[in-house]
Formats: sequence, C-alpha cells, structure tokens
Amino acid sequence: MSRQLDNDNPTIFAPTAPATSARRKTGKALLWDDRADEFLDYDEEDREGMGEADVGRGEREEIDAEEVFDLLRSITDPEHPVSLEQLRVVNPDDIFVSGNRVLVYLTPTIPHCSMSTLIGLSLRVRLMRALPPRFRVDIRIKEGTHQSEHAVNKQLNDKERVQAALENQHLLQVVEGCLATAGKRGREPAA
Repeated sequence: MSRQLDNDNPTIFAPTAPATSARRKTGKALLWDDRADEFLDYDEEDREGMGEADVGRGEREEIDAEEVFDLLRSITDPEHPVSLEQLRVVNPDDIFVSGNRVLVYLTPTIPHCSMSTLIGLSLRVRLMRALPPRFRVDIRIKEGTHQSEHAVNKQLNDKERVQAALENQHLLQVVEGCLATAGKRGREPAA
C-alpha cells in the first residue's frame, strides 16, 4: 500500500534559465577582495577546510547565491517527479551567502508538508558534497510557511540529528533519489 501524498496537486512553475555568473563567463575563480574579509570570521574549524594558500594569502573562490541556487534548483521533490525550483520550494531570492556562510530558506508547498525535513536534508547533503568544506550551511523553513517550522529548523541544523539521518539507509536512499537529478542545473528532471 502506498502512502497518501501530502499535496496531491502542487502548483508547478516553469524553470528559469540557468544562471551565468561572472565565474562561468571568465572560466576562472575570482578572488575575495579586502571588503569581503570583514564578513569572514575565521576560526580553527574554518581553517581546517582551507588549503595552505587560502590561509596564507586569503585567496578564496567566490561563491554567490546564484551559484548556490544552481546547485539546488534541479533536486527532485520526494513526492513528485519535478524539481524544487518548479515547485518554488527553492528560489534565488531566499539564498544568502556571506563569506563562508550560506543560508538557504525553503518554502514548503503546503503548511503541513511532512517532506520538509527530507527536502531540507537533501539540500544540506547537496551543498555538503558540492561546496568546499570551509562553508557553513544553514537550512531553514521560510518564516510563516510551515506549521512546525521551529521543530523542522532544529532538526535540519543539528549536526547529530543530520548524521543520524544519513546513517539510516532508507532515508539515505530517498535523499539519493532526490539528488539523482541535481547535476541537471536548470533543466527539467526526467519523469
């Protein structure tokens, strides 16, 4: 017997064109300028993920909200064969990058979506795999869009809970299914 869907008929939007950031135009990494250093808060944990050249010269590859959105946009929803971008669960206006910090707000399709934690876990895993280890990622439910937003936010940003979830083979298999289309970046996932 299959599980009843939370949202039987979600609104689906057309995906936007893939972004073309300055990095993709030039084909090489950009360096942080002196103004960015005021946003960076280096501590020992941050330095562990940096190469020696990064620490010594302060050179870092610039990553912006547009690039983070490109990493997340084509992740497939766990209930429907469409992307999180098409459902407007993720959008570029709800992604913020400052130094080595990334904040992503997700918007569930309905206020009682039981898949919100799983979607947030998929976003976290995608960013953990794609971004350099110096980045700290915070995944949150957009305020006022879910009846249990505080509980879901706590689960999504607790290292021990995330680790325990990723050790659950069934959950990991579902996350991997959501991420199977993550490399398509802006193209519709296969149905």
